Amino acid sequence: MNNGYYQNPVFPGVGLNNNTVPNQQTVPSYEQSQTSINPLTAEQSYIENILRLNRGKKAKFHITVPGSVEWQDRVFEGIIEQSGRDHIIVSNPTTGEWYLILMIYLDFVTFEEPIKFIKDFT
Repeated sequence: MNNGYYQNPVFPGVGLNNNTVPNQQTVPSYEQSQTSINPLTAEQSYIENILRLNRGKKAKFHITVPGSVEWQDRVFEGIIEQSGRDHIIVSNPTTGEWYLILMIYLDFVTFEEPIKFIKDFT
């Protein structure tokens, strides 16, 4: 009818008649990529992981928000509470304030003590 113009869609890893195609690469699940000794050693060295390893330590977070006069070159000081892929949560026990800092604005972090970090990463 349509001269073969419209065909059944073919998705990666699926052959004709919905048979799976052998030797297709699969992405391991989060659980498969973790080790039982230290889950962070299975991950690459990212800022979020280094901050997570140093949770509870005091640090200074140097940020710059481009295009903003008020928020250019600011420093937030406090205790690392949590860190995620795109944010850091910091508490300041002196002022009682809590900060949610976006990683996109983070320039660098300074510590007054040695920090933990992932030594072997691939």
